[in-house]
Amino acid sequence: MIFGFFISATATLLLAGPALSDTESVSGSSGSASGSGSGSSSGSAALPVPSIAGLGALAAATTQTGKPYEWGGVGPNSWDCSGLVQWAFRQVGVSLPRTTWQQATVGAPVPRYALSPGDVVVLNSDGSHVGIYAGFGQVLNAFDWGVPVGLTPLDRFDIYAIRRF
Repeated sequence: MIFGFFISATATLLLAGPALSDTESVSGSSGSASGSGSGSSSGSAALPVPSIAGLGALAAATTQTGKPYEWGGVGPNSWDCSGLVQWAFRQVGVSLPRTTWQQATVGAPVPRYALSPGDVVVLNSDGSHVGIYAGFGQVLNAFDWGVPVGLTPLDRFDIYAIRRF
């Protein structure tokens, strides 16, 4: 199990690129010459750099691929969306709340252009679904009845919130 986790984490680090190619400059210049130093500046916090915890949680979640969806499921034999995300992050030492709406309020907010593998993506206009961004436009999630844990195209959803841990 630990070997598989290591291989998954390594593969994710090597293969998963940024979620969206940003062609805008991130030079840190705001066009202001006031010199006050009181404004915010662009910097590495805005770059699409995945978190180690998120990549580890993604790797853990991939070990559950193929297991059935069950509303209220918290594993180990079946999952609902927020139960899978909560469990995956617990495997890397991050404690998340149980429901999607609670998960949408914790962690650091991430703008869409900085979405990276391992980020928690709260989905649907009402925030009723959650998964872990896997890169290449895919979300690893426990989707719904009759659909096993696996990848779903991100563009199938509205994005409610993106959080990084």
